[in-house]
Amino acid sequence: MNTPQDDVVVIERLRLKIPNAHIFKLPPKPSAGGWRGAEWRDKIWQGTLKVVERNDDTAVLLVDAQNEKNIFAMCPISHQLDDKSNNGGNGVDRCIDSSRYFVLRIQNSQGRHMFIGLAFNERNDAFDFNTALEDSRREKMAEKKAAAAAPLTKKSIYKNGNSVDYKMKEGEKIKVSIGNTSGSGSNYHSGGGAAAKRRLGKTRPINTGSGGFLKPSTKDTPSRLA
Repeated sequence: MNTPQDDVVVIERLRLKIPNAHIFKLPPKPSAGGWRGAEWRDKIWQGTLKVVERNDDTAVLLVDAQNEKNIFAMCPISHQLDDKSNNGGNGVDRCIDSSRYFVLRIQNSQGRHMFIGLAFNERNDAFDFNTALEDSRREKMAEKKAAAAAPLTKKSIYKNGNSVDYKMKEGEKIKVSIGNTSGSGSNYHSGGGAAAKRRLGKTRPINTGSGGFLKPSTKDTPSRLA
């Protein structure tokens, strides 16, 4: 006989996958300012980084490049679900001297946590990483707003206890305008969000010179080549 736990379906969505992520043991944090990737010397691991969603949870997984079932570390993401937040304090911090270096707050199954350094070889990888986290936050925020608005929507379709009649009257016509669907992106599956699309060459980040997720430092540290 199946138990209630047997009927639970856990849906995992892969939002982003980046090979050649580099992990460092962190030196003591400077008393002033933030983390500096240029000071990291003790590299302890290299493998694949994944941003995944499991039901309502989002996490950064560091997995073995040859066998992704071997998980090196997990960083739970705590999204700040409000319009005024920039998602700071979500479990990922940026370094102040490089756009490619981050600090992850990893956690084990007992709830104990520690901080490790993350570095990418290319700025594009760092851009995609930031974009995937922001896409996830925006979608979670939209879902939260939709769930809050659902009871109000349900009440609005009733009037004096009776359902409003939305049936078309006799002789009434409705006009539907369908745009051009023959474009190259019409069959593209966008399940991975903007970051996954960009990595497949469907979109490109626009560098406006200001704003955005990453404004590369003019004193960026050298690439961590494999």
